[in-house]
Amino acid sequence: MLSRLLSWFRSGKAADPSPSPDPAWTLSEATWKERLSAEAYNVLRQEGTERPFTSPLLQQKGRGTFNCAGCDLPLFSSESKYDSGTGWPSFFQALPGALATRLDVKLVLPRTEYHCSRCGSHHGHVFGDGPQPSGKRYCNNGVALRFVPATKA
Repeated sequence: MLSRLLSWFRSGKAADPSPSPDPAWTLSEATWKERLSAEAYNVLRQEGTERPFTSPLLQQKGRGTFNCAGCDLPLFSSESKYDSGTGWPSFFQALPGALATRLDVKLVLPRTEYHCSRCGSHHGHVFGDGPQPSGKRYCNNGVALRFVPATKA
């Protein structure tokens, strides 16, 4: 039984399959390296993790959206940002259709990682220990985001 469960986890099959990235954003690795800083490339394209408490976005409290640093797709509203105490920008809700998920078993215990639904860039992991109304904690690498202030109407 345990071996079957581990086999399923290692297969990388999530219970909720996500859509594939937009083909228009299928760029070569050389193009991604030109577009992104070394740290952003490591996180967005190689699924790395930035050090906790290093992102200036931890202190960002303005109204606006947090967009993918790879393709500028809006991922989170500032209204869903909260201080999780983890050292990474955290959100309790993503914008509709913004993220794709898949199972991550790199650290033995399975986790759900999420990616930009448009360009496929890695952003972080989602956990079930967040605040209401969703109970989710989207733990995002700050270098993978760009804050866009709300325009005044």
